[in-house]
Amino acid sequence: MLAEPAGGPFDPKNCPVRDVFSHIGDKWASLILQVLCTQNHRFGELRRAIPDISQAMLTSTLRTLQRDGLVHREVFPTQPPSVEYSLTELGQSLIGPIAGLVFWSVEHHARIQQSRRQYDVDNPPVRKLR
Repeated sequence: MLAEPAGGPFDPKNCPVRDVFSHIGDKWASLILQVLCTQNHRFGELRRAIPDISQAMLTSTLRTLQRDGLVHREVFPTQPPSVEYSLTELGQSLIGPIAGLVFWSVEHHARIQQSRRQYDVDNPPVRKLR
């Protein structure tokens, strides 16, 4: 059982967990945070580090992480202007918990895949009659 949050008993109408997880729990956010935990990166470097993310999704996710105070965006006065992204102190504080989830995922991935295969065998799709 999880401990009660410091703010008092769990309130499902005002759930901070859902609010925060909706941003950091998505696959792109966690990948971006992992890439930024080692060093600052420019947009193109992030794009190359996560090759299957679209430019629009990278832009959107970076904006969300910046809005949440996890990522800092710095514009340099060059021609053309260059932009660099880094983790804020708050973003750095999230790396430990994310690393725990990453390690757990790697350790248990084979078991999860096997469970999915078994579930699919035990629960075949229902065919619709025409």
